[in-house]
Amino acid sequence: MSSTNEAVIKAVVLTISDSAARGEREDLSGPAVVSELKSLKAEVVATEILPDDREEIAARLRHYADTGVANLIVTTGGTGLAPRDVTPEATRDVIEREAPGLAELMRAESLKITPLAALSRSICGARGRTLIINLPGSVRGARENLAAIIRTLPHAISLLSINTKLEDVQ
Repeated sequence: MSSTNEAVIKAVVLTISDSAARGEREDLSGPAVVSELKSLKAEVVATEILPDDREEIAARLRHYADTGVANLIVTTGGTGLAPRDVTPEATRDVIEREAPGLAELMRAESLKITPLAALSRSICGARGRTLIINLPGSVRGARENLAAIIRTLPHAISLLSINTKLEDVQ
């Protein structure tokens, strides 16, 4: 926490990869994201590896958001143009409000490094009091994209944790 007004970040990291889910390749991007989140003093409460299955991804996102286990869910993988890349669709199935500025910032910063960033379909949004962020599946892409938005996360989580209803403000 960088200030007393910011909420404690309780994060879940979901790696989306058919081959890693089958045990055919080691998950490197998930641990890289965990390491970056810990540098933010986030408490990583769970990590999972899931196949590129829209329904399964959406179900896990709903589970972690709706049970209150986490106020931040970060996915890594499944954001490209390949037919099995369905993480953005699963995320859209779940979020209630999109946060396009975060995804735009990630792409803008990545474009400074590689023109391939234009192919990213990552989205970000909120479900209840949980922020959901899609990152690319490569270690480098995941780190660079998270670095682009990491300073905004404590404030975003804090805003989502506010208990005030609109009627109470008026």
